[in-house]
Parts: sequence; C-alpha cells; structure tokens
Amino acid sequence: MSTNWSTFGIDLHVEFNAGAGRRDGLEHALRDAIRAGRLAPGTRLPSSRALSTEIGLSRGTVSAAYDQLVAEGYLTSRQGSGTSVAEISPQRTGAPPEGGDDVTPRYDLRPGRPDVTTFPAAAWLRSTRRVFSTVPAAALGYGWPGGTVELRTALAAYLGRTRGVLAGPDQIVITTGYVQALALLAGIVGAGERPLIAMEDPGFAFHRNVVRRAGAGVLPLPVDARGARTGLLTTTAYDGTGAVVVTPAHQYPTGATLHPDRRRSLTDWARSTGGLIIEDDYDGEFRYDRQPVGALQGTAADHVAYLGTAAKTLAPGLRLAWMVLPPHLVGPVTDAKLHADHHSETLAQLILADLITSHAYDRHVRARRLRYRHRRDLLVSRLGAASARGRQGGVRVEGIAAGLHAMIGLPPGGPDEPEVLERARARGLALDSLGEYWHGGGADRPQGVIVGYGTPPQHSYPAALDALAAVLGASRIGTS
Repeated sequence: MSTNWSTFGIDLHVEFNAGAGRRDGLEHALRDAIRAGRLAPGTRLPSSRALSTEIGLSRGTVSAAYDQLVAEGYLTSRQGSGTSVAEISPQRTGAPPEGGDDVTPRYDLRPGRPDVTTFPAAAWLRSTRRVFSTVPAAALGYGWPGGTVELRTALAAYLGRTRGVLAGPDQIVITTGYVQALALLAGIVGAGERPLIAMEDPGFAFHRNVVRRAGAGVLPLPVDARGARTGLLTTTAYDGTGAVVVTPAHQYPTGATLHPDRRRSLTDWARSTGGLIIEDDYDGEFRYDRQPVGALQGTAADHVAYLGTAAKTLAPGLRLAWMVLPPHLVGPVTDAKLHADHHSETLAQLILADLITSHAYDRHVRARRLRYRHRRDLLVSRLGAASARGRQGGVRVEGIAAGLHAMIGLPPGGPDEPEVLERARARGLALDSLGEYWHGGGADRPQGVIVGYGTPPQHSYPAALDALAAVLGASRIGTS
C-alpha cells in the first residue's frame, strides 16, 4: 500500500507492502525508495516513534528495520542527529536518452553556450526586490499571451536604441525561447499558401526539425563568405517559399555577416513577394570590430519578424525571448501562443523589465562584451593565427568579428572532422564539427570544427585553449 507520513515535519512517500511481513515490508519500501533516488542522500527520516505511529507498526519493528538498513549502508544513525539517508548512488532506470552524452567533458568548447557563471545575480536580486515591493497581486494570475506590458515597453525602447529595431510595445510578443518563437511562426507559414521556409546552409539542424514539426517545409539557402545567398530566392528553385530564416549579424555557424547588397536583395524579395523574413539575432549585442550591425528589421519593419533572446546575454535557463512582429502577424502569433502554453512566466518578465529600465542590463552586456572579446583574442593568440581575416600563417580562424564562437577550417588534404574530434575527445575536449550543420552530405563540402569560447569557467579557459592547440598541432592543421 502507498503510505505517506508527515509527523516529523516533512512529507515522505513509500510503497509499503504489508503482506510481505511488517518489518520486511518496511525495509523493502525504504530500500527501494533510496535506490531509486526518491529519498535523496542526507534526507532525515522520522523518528522510530513518529513513524510507528504513522504507519501502525510497533516502535520495535521500525527500529529493527532502521538498524538493518544502517547495517546495509542505506541509512546512517548518529546519537542526537537521528537517522538519515546515506550517500549512495541511485540506480539508473534505463539507458541515457538517445543522443545524450553520459560523460561530461573536461573542457567544453561547444558553441551556442554562454558563460552562465557571469549571470548578474546581485543586479537580478535588486530588481527582484523592487518588483516585489510594487507588483500588484493580479500580476501573479494568468497574463496576456503576448507578455507583460512592462517588459514589452522596456524592450521596445532598448531594441530601438541598441539594435535599430522599429516597433512599439504592441508589436512585441514574449516567448519561452527562440525555439518557441520559430515554431509559432513556422506553424503560421506552414498553414499558408506558400508553406516552404528557406533556411541557411549550413545552419542549426535542430531548428530545421522545429520548422518541419510545426508543419512547414525546408529549403536550403547556401551561405558563403558574404552570408546567405539571398539572390537565389528569386529563382524557380524557391517557388512556394513563404519565409526565410537568416542570422544576418553573425551567421551560425560560419560567423559571416550578411553583406549590404544581400540585405537589400533580401528585403526586395520580401516586398515584391509578400514573403516573411525571420531574423534570428541570437548574439547581435556582441560585436568586437566595430559597433554592432543594426538589425535588418529596421530597414523593412513590415516584412521582418525580429527574434531576440536573453539566453546569450543572461542565461538560457531564464526561458525568455521576444518577437518583434509586423502588425499583421501580431494577432495570429498571439493566438498561437495562447494555445501553445497560454503565456510565459510573469515574474521573470517583470524582473527583466526592471533590469532593462534601470540600465543594469546595459552595464551587464557591456561587461560581457569585453569579457568575450578578451576570450576571442586569447583564442586567436593561442592558435597562432596571423590575422582574423585568415591570411597565411597559423590556424585559419573565421567568423570572429562577433559572437561567442569561431570556425576553424580544415585543409582539403586532411585530417578530416572525425579524426580531429576523436583526438579532441581523447584530451577531454568537446567541439562541434561543421558537418553537423549541412542540410545534406557531400564530398565537396568544406570541413571544419566549431569552437565556442563562452562556456568554460575563467580559470580553466587557458587550459582548454592549450588542449585545443595541441589537438590542432597534432593534426598538422594550418602550419605555415
């Protein structure tokens, strides 16, 4: 039978099979709960007197069960401290998820991850206190699907002055992340007369899957040193394309910036066809060679859905992102958001709004920009690159004018990506290969590795770069 007890001041649950014998049943119930991890190490159990009263067994029976589990190492008992769950590893209930990595790398240089150790906890707490001192009780209830007016207003001002985005609060919808924003838009495009979405090639494979699951088709849009080849959108190969997803400020993963001619070509396509440009501005705040490139949205506000997120500037765990939409899409997207999850978490929105309006967010972004630039410079220096433009001499490091990652091209004569990644794994180093990002395979595809410099803690970052340099040196890459 299922038994709960709470006399000790905590609620615990065990599956107690009284038919197995009173003492044996209790022993098995506690043992199974500890093995499965339902009773965590350090959990203090009720006294034998309290538990015997709760489950109707004698105190002696409970004491004997406790003593047996202490002898087996499942429990610990100290005079004056009561009985607690011992430090043991819970049983695994199955294989790790498909695609999951059961081994934590010693050095994590995978891209797409910020340095979460720099989260502005003190500023966040100050904003939290201000919010709770003024927030009405109604703010804790169900909210509008598009998000709080406080955050939408703060974002409209912030994005206007920092990214050149043209929008009022009524054009902004708050989501739980870029993935949800992309899925909502893909669902609307997929249900339209032109249900295909062009996506950069190479690009993030997971995002392609998000689009397909939302009901839209995917067409690859090639990328070169000038960014996405947007002129191709007017060819017959892209008939039926209702939207295109681009990362114009810093292409992912090559790092290219969309050339001005191609920006104009893209907005011309949108105006002439009524197509939608989905602008992924995932790390647009982090530009190192000049002022950040303004958002594409600022040149074609009626044809661009601008998507931004706090994942790179603050932390992915906040689950806060935003869409700046053309007016005709606000209603459909808000309705789709309503039926997806009703609305995003409210309190974090209010706290972020305060962080922005108090300018603590600006100060944090500036500090992170300097920190990441230093990391970028150290990466180039350690690898012996002659220049950020890839001149001869040293490893060819590309796409480092902005963002939190770089691409290292591999020479045609080898070694190939699997060989480099295997050598990296042997040194406890995690990287991504460029091959993971192509829409399809092919022998003519350029090869390379993608290095993220946001994740490693500050104290281990130099050692991570030493390991990377050793891997590339052992692979005889880029020596002059």
